[in-house]
Amino acid sequence: MIIISIGNLKGGVGKSFTTASMGYQLTQKHDATALLLENDKQGNLSKFFGTYNRSGICPAARLLMGLNTAEEVRQETEYPGLDIISANMSLLTATMEMQQDMTEGQCKRFESLKCARDKGGRLYDYVIIDNPPDLSLNVINALAVTNDVIVPIKIDQWSLEGMDIMTGQISQMKAINPDIRFMGALITMYKNNVTNAAGVEWLKKHDVKLFDTFIRYSDKAAESTLFQKPIQEYSPRSGTARSYRQFVQEYVNKIELERLMEV
Repeated sequence: MIIISIGNLKGGVGKSFTTASMGYQLTQKHDATALLLENDKQGNLSKFFGTYNRSGICPAARLLMGLNTAEEVRQETEYPGLDIISANMSLLTATMEMQQDMTEGQCKRFESLKCARDKGGRLYDYVIIDNPPDLSLNVINALAVTNDVIVPIKIDQWSLEGMDIMTGQISQMKAINPDIRFMGALITMYKNNVTNAAGVEWLKKHDVKLFDTFIRYSDKAAESTLFQKPIQEYSPRSGTARSYRQFVQEYVNKIELERLMEV
């Protein structure tokens, strides 16, 4: 199992969209199983997959509070092999209550993700965590169990600053989680213009680790969220869909290469 955290301290960079697209691509096109964890109180990922429930203590909050294991609170989506742990505003309440009395043990609340199994009793191939744009206790818990961190960024100053803080936090988290690693920044909403080209050059000049794939901007992306369909299914020929297919393949290739090097 590989646990992936998607995060940036800047909102509006495509974190939830990337989580949904990655989960869909891995399970529907790469014959893998995946569990998505909605770690954002806004619940956008849960709404996207039709599992959002406004009332009650949400599954993600129950997991954070240690009331249930990941297997007990996961829900199936309409896509085979793709499950989700949903969230609502109760996740904020749970996080605030825990922060009042934080201990090292409270950074272990997402530990059951490491051994979560699908309905067939098999370990998931991937767990993908959609994090909010902050570094509250629920995000610390996510990073404490994460293997790979992917930071979606949009070419603007605010999101670049958010990425810089995020990578610094990853380095600090190694004291709790030695296995965590920064896989790279994923440029989203890329447009073929002077501004975006200059932004890419700035990132390369400052030795920022980037995925080779850039997620191209398309109006179809916004439409797909409205109709609650992964972009690869809603508009498979769009630039955004093609980009996500290429990005996931790039990520899988990196993982496979590292496994070969370990042998």
